[in-house]
Amino acid sequence: MKKIVEISVRKALVCFLFCALFTACDQYLELSPTDRITDSVVWSTTTNADAFLNGIYAGLPREYINSDPGDNFSDDGFGGQVNLYSRTTYALSNYNPSNAPNYWTSNYASIRKCNLFLEKVAASALPADWKLVRTAEARFLRAYFYHTLWINYGGVPILTEVLNQGADGDAIFHSRNTAEEVFAFVTNELGAIAENLPLKPASGRVSQGAALTLKGWCELFEASPLRNPDNDPAKWRKAAETSKRVIDLGVYRLFPDFVTMFYEENNHNEEEIFSIQYLGGTTIGGSREGLQGPFNVGGESKSWGAIRPTHNLVSEFFMANGLPTDHPDSGYDPNKPYQNREKRFYATVSFDGAQWLGKPMIYRVGSGSLLEFDKGSPTGYDLVKGMNPKYAIHGDQRLNSATQKIFRYAEVLLNYAEARNEADGPDDSVYEAINTVRARVDLPALKSGLSKDDMRKAIRQERRVELAFELKRLPDLMRWKEAEKLLNRNLLGMKIENGPGGTIATVVPVAGGQRAFHAEKNYVLPIPQSAIDKNRNLVQNPNY
Repeated sequence: MKKIVEISVRKALVCFLFCALFTACDQYLELSPTDRITDSVVWSTTTNADAFLNGIYAGLPREYINSDPGDNFSDDGFGGQVNLYSRTTYALSNYNPSNAPNYWTSNYASIRKCNLFLEKVAASALPADWKLVRTAEARFLRAYFYHTLWINYGGVPILTEVLNQGADGDAIFHSRNTAEEVFAFVTNELGAIAENLPLKPASGRVSQGAALTLKGWCELFEASPLRNPDNDPAKWRKAAETSKRVIDLGVYRLFPDFVTMFYEENNHNEEEIFSIQYLGGTTIGGSREGLQGPFNVGGESKSWGAIRPTHNLVSEFFMANGLPTDHPDSGYDPNKPYQNREKRFYATVSFDGAQWLGKPMIYRVGSGSLLEFDKGSPTGYDLVKGMNPKYAIHGDQRLNSATQKIFRYAEVLLNYAEARNEADGPDDSVYEAINTVRARVDLPALKSGLSKDDMRKAIRQERRVELAFELKRLPDLMRWKEAEKLLNRNLLGMKIENGPGGTIATVVPVAGGQRAFHAEKNYVLPIPQSAIDKNRNLVQNPNY
């Protein structure tokens, strides 16, 4: 009996909108009058099959419409509303298999779609050259979804075929593969498909560089202390070699302007390796400014203010002379904490005395400003990184078409620097990689002669400020096994007030900013209880 793929008009419309984001897909899929599309229709033309694949791309996590952004779960951000899950549950480790963050359901749904696409395309009469590239794209996406599961849960069942409970019964319920097996599957898949992907694909599609970057990132995670307790240098070398392959492609370079790099006008620029697509003015437009930006500007509500940078992060931005604030020669003045800071600080954070939308941003205690510390802003800061002023409109407006960057070249350089330093120490290539990132924002090169430990510290600090609010901090804390220290303390804010001799700036604990992390279990999430209820072959992660 012929299988039927049911697609509602609403879901099909979203797929069609995604077609507009990919230059390789220039025709809309025609719906049959019955609102059902048969296999013979879906897999009969490359246009129709592309629409199905675009729907899988649409399953990538969309942070720019998130009212509780992912960095609220790290020590870089703090939820702007008191009832956010990141504050009430995750921050205090008050989660369990029934209410923990659930990456399981959506990722396995997307994996099933990848498996279906691969099965149907393999059996189709579509052109061989098209099949080669699109099959590689689907395998990349499947690897990406598995890598998300692997990071969050460790070992998970590896499924590469479409399961059918009606035909196969309980045989569809698989046990967990080990974390090592999932890592091997993901990296082997990415290695196998990389050369089948173009160096410069149509905008938004997977490239050879994207496959190698994801592979190198997984290898970096696997080499880090969480998964490499014996510190095997071979693992670090493998990660460095893969990131070096991306560098040697000669396709990517740093975009010159750190501020506008994230604007829609610069989508798919020379730094962007892999990104999630948005289409402003539609249901798949972005709303980052209206959800996550400064919530009030000049007395006018501009955003929900869903995320507020912490002073934990702010203190990590370098001075303009390239030195950390705690260096004796940095010139840092504790009562003038925002003077002479590096460019990325001003591009990332709104602070007392900053300007946004041409208006002064006042967080000073006693000022009467709606942003006043501990009344308007719980940390004394707001987020402006990547915020396009023209879309600073309160709420979930879906107006912005800016891509959400999953991987960009600066991260590859920092991945390489970290892996190479851990494998063999700070050689010239390590300095070249990190100094290239620093040079973009006019920071001087690191001084020569650093030890491996000193270089590790420099790389981690550079990574934190360069990639702030790009969903990198929490996985970094996990893989470095730093979460048990840094997520077990209160978040910090900055209280600015007027004193008899001038400004007084005091670093204070954020009200409601308590954090708790239990090392015996919290480095992975619990498998959702709903998944275990369906599949009794699944064994829960320890101590949940």
